[in-house]
Parts: sequence; structure tokens; C-alpha cells
Amino acid sequence: MKIAGAVLGTAFLAFIVWSGTAYLTGQDYSGELIAFEVVSDTSAQAHLSVRKDTDTVVVCTLRSLSEAGREVGRKDVGFAERQGSVDKVVELRTTGRATAVELVGCQDAAAG
Repeated sequence: MKIAGAVLGTAFLAFIVWSGTAYLTGQDYSGELIAFEVVSDTSAQAHLSVRKDTDTVVVCTLRSLSEAGREVGRKDVGFAERQGSVDKVVELRTTGRATAVELVGCQDAAAG
């Protein structure tokens, strides 16, 4: 029961943050890095969630960082699905062992 409450509370809080950010920035889309996992010395996986209009194509940029804070990988991920909410798990190839993955940002692909 506690776990279910925590999950629902977190989802509600994420929705509030997303809607507030979308309202303040005037953007019709937002992206969030849900989780990441370092798979090997040359690979990491990231779970992304994007909320957007169904006719908007969004591109989000991820980067992976080494323990020293250097960038060891970067990837642009497109979200062209005709859905308002899309989750994807993507793989980032790295030039060294990553210790973190971060979402650099998302933009409307049509805005370039």
C-alpha cells in the first residue's frame, strides 16, 4: 500500500511539474529522464518520457558523463508517434564508462 501511494504521489507530482513548466514556457511539449542504467563500459540505457501534442515531432538530446564529468556519449532521440505521451528506452553508445546520463533538452523538430 505504501509503495502504491508513493508511485501515485510521484506521478502526480511529475504531472504538476510538467504542467507548470509547460504553462510558464509556453511549450506544447516536455521531456523527462525517468531512469538510466549503465549497461557496460561502452553502453548505457535511458528511459525517457515525453508529453506533446499528437501532431508535434519532438527531438530530445541525451548525454552520458564519465566519473570525471567528461562527456562520453551523446544521442538525439526522435518522438514522432501520434500520441500525447510517449515512453522510450534508448541505448547510448559511449567512448568510456558512463556514471551518469542526463537529458540536455527537447525541442520541436519543426523549429529546428
